[in-house]
Amino acid sequence: MRIALCFLAAILALIGLMIVIGWLLPRGHTATRAAHFSASPEMVWDAITDFARFPAWRHNIARVETLPERDGHSRWVEHDAHNAISYEAVERVPPTGGTPGKMVTRIGPNLPFGGTWTFELVPAGSGTELRITERGEIYNPIFRFVSLFMSQTKTIENYLQALGHKFGETPAITP
Repeated sequence: MRIALCFLAAILALIGLMIVIGWLLPRGHTATRAAHFSASPEMVWDAITDFARFPAWRHNIARVETLPERDGHSRWVEHDAHNAISYEAVERVPPTGGTPGKMVTRIGPNLPFGGTWTFELVPAGSGTELRITERGEIYNPIFRFVSLFMSQTKTIENYLQALGHKFGETPAITP
C-alpha cells in the first residue's frame, strides 16, 4: 500500500510540474515557412481556397464539410482520422494581374489551441512564393508543456509539401 501511495504521489508531482512549466511558457507563438511553386499565383490561390477539394491533395484530410458563410466569410470543417476542426477565412484578397494575394484563416472555437494562418502569395518569376505564418495560442498549460517536444512548424511544412505534390513538385521549404 505504501508503494502505491508513493507511486501516486510521484505521478501527481510530475503532473503538477508539467502544469507549472506549462503556465510559465508563453501562450502565443509565431512560426513562418515559405515555398516556391512553379504554378501561377492564381493556380495556387485556387488550390488553397477550394476547401472542398482538400482531401484530394491533403492526404491527412478524410473529408471537408462546407458550412454556411458567416459575415461573408467562408467556413468549413476538416475531418481527419481523429478530429473535426472548424475554420473560417476571415480575410481573402486574391492575386490579380501580378499583385500579391493574401488569405487569413482562423481555427474554430472550443479547442485547447487557436490562432490564425496567414497565406501570402507573391509572384516569383513564372511561379509563386507561398509564405504561411501561424500566429497560434495554446490555452491548456499541459498542451503547452507537450509543445516543447513538438515542432511548431510541422503542420505548415506538411501543408506546403502536400501542395507541392498536388502540382507535381517537391518544394524546398524555407524559414
